[in-house]
Amino acid sequence: MTHVRFPFVATAVLAVFVLAAGAAGAQGSAAEPADDAWAAPRTPFGHPDLQGVWANNNATPLQRPEILGDRERLTDEELAAIRSRAEELFALDADDAAFGDSVFTAALNEVQNFSSRDTATGNYNQFWMVERDWDNRTSLIVDPPNGRIPERTEAARMRAEAASMKRQRHAVWTDDRSLGERCQSFGAPRLGAGYNSYYQLFQTPDHVVILMEMAHDARIIPLDGRPHLGDGVRQWLGDSRGYWDGDTLVVETRNYSPYANTMGAAEHLEVTERFTRTSEDVLQYEVTLNDPTTWVSPWTAMIPLRASQDALYEYACHEGNIGMEGILAGARRKEAQEAAAAR
Repeated sequence: MTHVRFPFVATAVLAVFVLAAGAAGAQGSAAEPADDAWAAPRTPFGHPDLQGVWANNNATPLQRPEILGDRERLTDEELAAIRSRAEELFALDADDAAFGDSVFTAALNEVQNFSSRDTATGNYNQFWMVERDWDNRTSLIVDPPNGRIPERTEAARMRAEAASMKRQRHAVWTDDRSLGERCQSFGAPRLGAGYNSYYQLFQTPDHVVILMEMAHDARIIPLDGRPHLGDGVRQWLGDSRGYWDGDTLVVETRNYSPYANTMGAAEHLEVTERFTRTSEDVLQYEVTLNDPTTWVSPWTAMIPLRASQDALYEYACHEGNIGMEGILAGARRKEAQEAAAAR
């Protein structure tokens, strides 16, 4: 299920696209520089107040496009040109909506007619999508310096290949389909932008709750110093423990289920998240993912979350997951057709 927030409005600002590989770095930054005179408001119990709704509608891609090499930032002129191109491509009446990084990459590559990955039916039209937030950075990943996810291990490549082959065969039963299709879990942390990418934070003296709009999952995180659960207890969203490091909330998560899937990682994944309110309307979110069975080294992204007056919407998934019934019925019909053709 999706929902309207702010229609995407085309407001072209440049007619020419310029991207010089050797151009100087831009003046802009990932989020507004912190005002030295500004201090985060406090809760009645003295902690920095992080409560409210925060949105990740960043247009900056998670990974730096390879064509940009080691460029950490675009110039203001380059950013304006890419943004103008995106607004042309994804105007209000565009037939095929763009999710995640595809807004930036399609504009960067000067795509003439955008087509989503779902070539059979397409996505929603652009009317249903939110307006994206732009800055000069070329990737959300800040470490490694090349702005890209480290190489996968051989074991991870083999897992990905097996999963791909599984997706291509007919669904024998529900567990042949992905966790998302089964409305089972969409994982945490979620780094995708522009689609149900809103979060609401609640605080008490000894807990923080992060309510995710995607699948309305709630992460209840103790701050009282209790140890992690035993290694034998595994959960879809892992087992999180938090503490304050000055004005930064640090959350450490492990004990993921072996059936979880966070960008290909599962039970060996360990995640460290840092939440720092840097201004009235920016919550700086830094997340490090470490799984030596999936990537050859840890990696870190920094995402500026923006304050929003919008409410979180219910994500009802398949409204009782009737979509799964159709998937399985379609698979049985396809098998019958293939059997008839083989006779």
